[in-house]
Amino acid sequence: MRRHVIALTTFLAFYLCCLPVIADDDQNVAKEGIDVEQFLRDYCIDCHDSDNAEGERSFDTFALPLDSVSGLITANEIIDQITLKAMPPEDADQPSDDRRLAVVGQLREAVMRSKQSFQSKGGRTVMRRLSKREYENTLADLFGRRVDTLGLTADFPKDATSRHLDTIGESKVTSGFLLDQYFQAANRLVEYRLGKPQTEPRDWHFKDNFRQYEELTGAHKSVFKFEFLCLYEQPNTDTRQGGYAHIEDFLKGVPVSGLYDIEVHAAAMHRDTHYDADIFRIDFSEPFQLAVVPGDARKGHIHYPQAIEPILGQAIVPDNDPEWLTFRVWLEKGQTPRFIFPNGPYESRASVIEVNKRYKDEFEGKNYRSGVVRTHILLHGELPHIKIGEVKVHGPLKEQGGSAEEIAVFGRDGFQKEKAAEQLYAFARRAFRRPLVAADRDRIDAMYQRRLTEQATPRQAALDTLKLILCSPSFLYLSEQTDDDVTVLPSVDLASRLSYTLWAGPPDDALLKIGESGELAKKNVLRQQIREMLKDDRTSRFVEGFLDSWLNLRDLGNLPPPRKDARDYYAKNLPRSMKREARLYFKHLLDSNGAVTELLDSDYTFVDKHLAAFYGLPEKDSMRLADGFQRVEFKGEAKRGGVLGMAAVLTVSANGVDTSPVTRGVWVSENILGIVPPPPPDDVPAIDANVSGAETIREKLTLHRADPACNVCHRKIDPLGYALEAFDPIGRYRTKYPKVRGKSAKIDTTGELLTGERYSDVTSFKQLLLSTQRDRFLHHLVETFLSYATGRHMEPTDQFEIEEIVARLQDQGYGLQDLVVESLSSEIFRSP
Repeated sequence: MRRHVIALTTFLAFYLCCLPVIADDDQNVAKEGIDVEQFLRDYCIDCHDSDNAEGERSFDTFALPLDSVSGLITANEIIDQITLKAMPPEDADQPSDDRRLAVVGQLREAVMRSKQSFQSKGGRTVMRRLSKREYENTLADLFGRRVDTLGLTADFPKDATSRHLDTIGESKVTSGFLLDQYFQAANRLVEYRLGKPQTEPRDWHFKDNFRQYEELTGAHKSVFKFEFLCLYEQPNTDTRQGGYAHIEDFLKGVPVSGLYDIEVHAAAMHRDTHYDADIFRIDFSEPFQLAVVPGDARKGHIHYPQAIEPILGQAIVPDNDPEWLTFRVWLEKGQTPRFIFPNGPYESRASVIEVNKRYKDEFEGKNYRSGVVRTHILLHGELPHIKIGEVKVHGPLKEQGGSAEEIAVFGRDGFQKEKAAEQLYAFARRAFRRPLVAADRDRIDAMYQRRLTEQATPRQAALDTLKLILCSPSFLYLSEQTDDDVTVLPSVDLASRLSYTLWAGPPDDALLKIGESGELAKKNVLRQQIREMLKDDRTSRFVEGFLDSWLNLRDLGNLPPPRKDARDYYAKNLPRSMKREARLYFKHLLDSNGAVTELLDSDYTFVDKHLAAFYGLPEKDSMRLADGFQRVEFKGEAKRGGVLGMAAVLTVSANGVDTSPVTRGVWVSENILGIVPPPPPDDVPAIDANVSGAETIREKLTLHRADPACNVCHRKIDPLGYALEAFDPIGRYRTKYPKVRGKSAKIDTTGELLTGERYSDVTSFKQLLLSTQRDRFLHHLVETFLSYATGRHMEPTDQFEIEEIVARLQDQGYGLQDLVVESLSSEIFRSP
C-alpha cells in the first residue's frame, strides 16, 4: 500500500485554520458551486491521467464520495498538494484562492465523512524479532550485567531498516545464518558467565618485557630496554603507532570471565612541552587520561583496534611523578587488559616527523635522524606521552552473595537440582515476557531430562536448557500473537510493547506483574505507567534508538570527511559529541515536557568543551573536559538553535566532502515535514556539486531546474536546503564556499517556499518552518513515533486518530512528554 506521506494537518497549518466558520447552508452552496472532478480536469488531468501519471498518481478515475482506501489516499494527497500550491505547477494555469479553498474544504469534508466507512485491512503489527540493540539490552537486563564485552552481535548481519526505522517487523528477516549466530551467542554467554569453573583469585605483576611493535620496537628497546609501556596517541588512528599498550607476557588473558582489579603505575610525561601544541592536535591545559579496554590476541593484532573494545574504566594520570591508578573491570575469558590515551595526540607518526623537522637544531650532536625516528626525542626531547612502569592484575574477584548471572537465573540460593525445573520456569517467564503455558514447560522439561540421560550433570543440563530458552522464538521475537478478531492487545503483550518502546528492553518485574494482572488494559493505569517509566534511566535507550531512526543519526560517520580537511573531527572524536548533544537535548525536552517546537528552534543546547569550541561559543574558554556536557544559552548564535543547527544533523545530511541544497532539502522534507520526494527520473543527469569560481551550486540548480522534468521536484526541495548551505559538510558555520582556483563564492542563504513565504538565512528559515509548518511537523513526529513504537508503518486509516492526537497536543502546549503519553495510550498503539 502506498505511503500516505503528507499528513492531514497540512491544510490546518496553512489555509484551513484561516477559513471562516461556514454554516450548513453555506456548505451546501459550496458543494453546488464547486465540482472537484471538474477542478481536476481543469488543472490536474493533463499530468495525472492514466497515460501520463506523474509521480505514479492518476486522477482520471477519482470521484466522490470516497468508497475505497486508495481513494482516501488520493484525496489526502490532493489536499496536501493544493494547500501547498504544489499543484498545479507554476507554469500552468492557476485557480483562484477561493476555488482552491473551496475544493480543499469539500475534499476534507469527504475525508471526514469516510472515517466511519473504512476499517484497516492490514494495520496489524507483524511478529518481529528483536533488533541487535534490543537483543543485547534484553540480555543485559535479564542477567544483571553488561554484555558488550562479549561482542555477541559482532558477527550478526546488519539490521535492515524501513524508512530509517529499525523496529519495523516486515524488515526483520531471519536467516539460517542468523539462527546459528543466536545459538553461538547463547552458548558463549552461558558458558562464559555461568559455566565457568570455580577459580580462586590470583595475582599477576608485570614490571618488564613491555614490548611494543612496529615503529616503536627499536626506540623502546634502545631507550627503555622494554621496561616501560608507553602511549603516544589516541586510539583508532590511521598510523596506529602507540595508540594501544598491551602486556606482552599476558597475551593469553584471564583464565575465566569475571571482575578483576588492575593497578597501573603511570605518569603523564611532558604535558608542559615547549613544542607547538598544534603539532599534536591536543589541549595541553587538560590532564592526560588513561582508559582500559579489553583485547584478545586471538581476534587480531593486539596493538590495533578490535571489534570488541568498550571502555571498562578511565582515570586522570598525574604529571611527571608516577602514581598507582586502580581500575575494577570485567574481563571475559581470554581477554587481556589494554590501555589507551583517549585525549592523546592525533597520529604519533605525523607529530614525530614534524618535531624532527621543526626542532632538529635542539638535537644537534645527539644522534639526530629525521623522519619517524623517535629514539633521540625520547632520550633528549619532550615528546608528550603516558609512561607505565608496572601493572598488577588481581582476580577473579568473588562477588558478595554470588554472581549477578547466578542470581538472575537461579536466585539467591544458587542452582538446586531438586528445584531446577521451577528455577528454569521462573527465568523463562522473564525471558519470554509472559506467563508460561503448558507447551513451554513441556519443552523445558524435555530438554532438561534429555541432557540428564546424555550423562550431563544436573547443573550442565540446566545451563543447556537455559541456552534453549535464549534461542526460543518466544525470547527472540515480540510475537504479540492474537486472533484476527481481537482488537485490543492483551495487557501482558502491551507491557512488552511498552517496555521495548521506552526502554528498548524487557519489562521489569513490576511492569510484568501489572501486565499479567490485566490492569494495563485500563487507559488511566497505562497513562500513569508511561509517566513512571519515563522517569527511569533506561529511557536513554529510547532516545538513542528513536533519534538514530528519526534523524538518521545511525548513519553519522558512514561518510566521514577527509582527515586533512577536518582533523578535529577525528582528533576530538566529534561524532561522539555530536550525537550526545542531540540525545541530551531531546532527553531534556522529554523530561521537562518541553514543547516539540523547540526541536525546530530554541536559544540553548548542550555542549562539551570540544563542541563548544567547534561551534565557536564563548564557553569554550571556561569549560573543561571534566565538566562533560553543560546547557549553554545562545547569545547571537540563533542559527544553532534546534536540530537544524546541530552538527550531527548537518553532518548526516551531507556526504563528508561537500554540501548540496538538494541533499539537505530532501533531508528536511523527509525528516521534518514527512514528505518523501520521488527519485529523479533515470534519464536525468546528476548535478555536479563542485563550485568553481563564481559558479555556485544555486546557479547550477537554477540551470538544472530549467528542465521541466527536473523543476517539478526541485522547486519543492531546493528551498528547504538553501539556508543550510551556511554550514559545511560537518556543520561548521561559513559565509563562503571553499576556494577553487583562487576564487571563493559567497553563500546565498535566501530562499522562497512554494507557498510564497521568503526567508533570508537559517534563523528566519527556522522561524518560517515554525510559523507555517508547525502542525505538519508535529503530525510527522507523532506518525514516526507511532511507527517506531508499534513496529509497523501508519496507514491512511490511522490518520484520523493521529489527527486527534495532534489536536490534543495543540491544546496541551505541544509537550514532548505529552506526545509520548498520548501516542502510547492511543488505540493505534494498543491494537494488535
